[in-house]
Amino acid sequence: MSGPALRARVLTIFPDLVAPWLDASLMGKARRSGLLDLDVVDLRAAASDPHRSVDDAPFGGGAGMVLAPEPVFAAAEAAAAGPGGLPRPLLLLGPGGRRFDQAMAAELVAGGGFSLLCGRYEGVDQRIVDHLVDGEVSIGDFVLSGGEVAALAVLEATTRLVPGVMGNTTSADEESFSSASGGLLEYPHYTRPADFRGWQVPDVLRSGDHARVARWRRAQALARTRDRRPDLWAARGGASAQEQAVLEEFGLA
Repeated sequence: MSGPALRARVLTIFPDLVAPWLDASLMGKARRSGLLDLDVVDLRAAASDPHRSVDDAPFGGGAGMVLAPEPVFAAAEAAAAGPGGLPRPLLLLGPGGRRFDQAMAAELVAGGGFSLLCGRYEGVDQRIVDHLVDGEVSIGDFVLSGGEVAALAVLEATTRLVPGVMGNTTSADEESFSSASGGLLEYPHYTRPADFRGWQVPDVLRSGDHARVARWRRAQALARTRDRRPDLWAARGGASAQEQAVLEEFGLA
């Protein structure tokens, strides 16, 4: 292997919240195997005062504190000059950014690397937005206390798209929102036992007819998307004639 397939950094004032997540589950295994180069940058380490302050009161007054530019710039510049560098783009987690989705996850992976700046307090100094980061990203229209949870969501979604991270290479293709799924939610899953408290696994899944199983799964994905996510259904233009036939085959039309 010539090097990691994806490099990412998380800039945060709470590295102890983020670091353990990067060592867990598939992500941690992929890091140890060299597929992923993930690391955390402690913004407080770049603070110049004895109290390692990273925030200050806003000019003009107002509630809350603001993440100051000096420690953030210093931390980013130190990371960029370090052995692992600071992969770009550097994205601020914030409500004004592009809405993160599966397509953006694929774009970030295709680029080979990125970094995430976790906001805190009332917000960040605008000079960080104007002169340091390359853009902003939002995971949804709701408010969090900081960007750490959002950063972990972005890392989860991106790293699992790196070839070799997931054991089954077809798993990511079949999941909800993937391009291979055609913009559909994923079909339902079942495992043993076949009869649990009187609830039976659908007969088609035990039939051994792989072509029929594939059609059943397609019909379930279509019906789920139509019934649960009408926005996705409308975006894909509903069902084609072939898909309508599959829905009718399983009584889901």
